[in-house]
Amino acid sequence: MKSKCYYVGSFAPMPNVTPPRLIPKPKTAAEKQARLRKILNTLEKLYPDAVCALHHSNPWELLVATILSAQCTDERVNKVTPGLFAKYPTMQDLAHADVREIALDVKSTGFFNNKAKSIQGAARTLIEQFGGEIPRDIEQLTKVPGAARKTANVVLGTGFGIPSGVVVDTHVTRIANRLDLSRQSDAVKIEKDLMKILPQDRWILFSHQVIHFGRRICVARKPKCAECPLDPLCYAKDKTLA
Repeated sequence: MKSKCYYVGSFAPMPNVTPPRLIPKPKTAAEKQARLRKILNTLEKLYPDAVCALHHSNPWELLVATILSAQCTDERVNKVTPGLFAKYPTMQDLAHADVREIALDVKSTGFFNNKAKSIQGAARTLIEQFGGEIPRDIEQLTKVPGAARKTANVVLGTGFGIPSGVVVDTHVTRIANRLDLSRQSDAVKIEKDLMKILPQDRWILFSHQVIHFGRRICVARKPKCAECPLDPLCYAKDKTLA
């Protein structure tokens, strides 16, 4: 007898994983759009309240936390930032601190010397060029040290609710490829592909949902396809069929 996997919530029981070759690929624009709607609806059912995992109380703290999150887990960053913001409560405090001391404070996040320089550079640039305010425009924000496009999208989307683009991290990269939403490997090109097919009002939430999905189900090695409600839509070659 075939085993079945049951889902918490409204999802019905599902059989074992469907082999990729048995899942028809959409050919027409209408078929692709219908498949995308099913993917978005499924993510909405799975993670309706998905939010950024980085702890923060204002956009400035979010910017610092996002800079620290490069090549580091959000869990580790969340252990570092409470002490960092207690020691340096304001943007001005970090702007005038000893950068070597900042580096020691964030050492456990990795690449700490560069991150300390970026954080202090961001603080000084925001004070000197933007009156201590974070610009709500991606072209201006990406001029701030440490605020590349991904970071700027995080800050504008989560901090201000501005859909400036789609955050593309390692999870979004992996899953966009597995779900055939993009065939690119470069984050900027993947973002452009996603911005073309996703409704703009889903740009912010989509990234949060996919990141949660990537951490819990569609993991990098041995994805949990038997637990995945997107199995009937997924023809990724690296599906686990056990």
